[in-house]
Amino acid sequence: MKHCLIGEKLSHSYSKEIHNACGLDYTLKEICRCGVGDFVLNSDFGGFNVTIPYKKDVLGFLDEISDDAKSIGAVNTVVIKNGKRYGYNTDVFGLLYTLERKDINLSGKTVMILGTGGASNAVKHVAEKLGASKIIIVGRNSDINYENCYNYSAHVLFNATPVGMFPMVDDAPIDLSKLKGVSAVIDLVYNPQKTKLLLQAEKLGLTYSNGIPMLVEQALSAQDLWLSKTHEATLSESLILKITKEKLNICLTGMPASGKSTIGKMLAKKLNREFIDLDEEIVKFSGKTPAELITTQGEAEFRKIETEVLKAVAFKSGVVISLGGGAIISEENREMISKNSVTVYVKRDLSLLTTGGRPLSIAKGVETLYNERKAYYETADITVENNGDIETAVKEILKEYETACNQWSKP
Repeated sequence: MKHCLIGEKLSHSYSKEIHNACGLDYTLKEICRCGVGDFVLNSDFGGFNVTIPYKKDVLGFLDEISDDAKSIGAVNTVVIKNGKRYGYNTDVFGLLYTLERKDINLSGKTVMILGTGGASNAVKHVAEKLGASKIIIVGRNSDINYENCYNYSAHVLFNATPVGMFPMVDDAPIDLSKLKGVSAVIDLVYNPQKTKLLLQAEKLGLTYSNGIPMLVEQALSAQDLWLSKTHEATLSESLILKITKEKLNICLTGMPASGKSTIGKMLAKKLNREFIDLDEEIVKFSGKTPAELITTQGEAEFRKIETEVLKAVAFKSGVVISLGGGAIISEENREMISKNSVTVYVKRDLSLLTTGGRPLSIAKGVETLYNERKAYYETADITVENNGDIETAVKEILKEYETACNQWSKP
């Protein structure tokens, strides 16, 4: 039996990987709005998912709609049985699971929801079901908007907008430090895995979750409806870890000549990932090597170019990136990297570092340069020694990467 996801643009969807991992024959089908009705009425699929912007469009072509879907006003899962089409909204189960795994209780709490679209309606429905005492909806053109929302307090905040999602990664819908009473933040965005909003929640010590648990659980709940079964909670957690691990990048940092590129290429080969050397990307962008740019334009101008090039690669998913030795000193770069990457500090004895073709190492001296950067290198998630066999360093990184991904995805 075949299943699929329909939507307008699906290139960034993770749904196929989730369902294929469970053994389903599942594909992605991009269709235009004018073709929605024909697909719903005449497709030969046993069932399908629906994503933006068609979650409301399908309603008029269904024979029955679940109470949850009626209340939300949107369908994301269609089951076809005996010639009839049944509509459900499994985002409800995804939201319930996300809250449960983070031990977030909405009963008697004030909930603030950012956004007024379909995702916002699903969150509102769940908050009502769980007994929230007050629900505050924030919208650009609403009475409560992004300027005056700070006049209100809330226990739990949901971001149901696309703000913070690739490619809008530099944005956050609100400043959490100005919002009173918040103890937990749920961001439905899952690319990048830590949005600007979630990075702030982490710094403030709040309970938080990205949208991956919701994405996985709503997909498995759809499967339950299609196949008339109930999935195990252990399957949910294993898929959350799988998606986290496969979509996170690995960013290598460390002193010039520490072996980042060599190790990065080996890691990429073992993991079957794309390898990106930031220095090589800078050459493609500017036509000059980092050494040439530093020599002719100065370090400050080079750093601007480096940051611009990093923006073009940091939000890819599941790649290995070798950074330039000084990329990590920029706060903007560190934040960019931390949104979607596990960072690895490749540590090599200073006596083993060569300086040929490296103007900063020559001008400042290796030890001075290292002392300027040491504190930034040590903020990495993983530190690996590279003073001997490179294969050993690679194996250590792979082992520690498993641990880091478990940390990223833990309940």
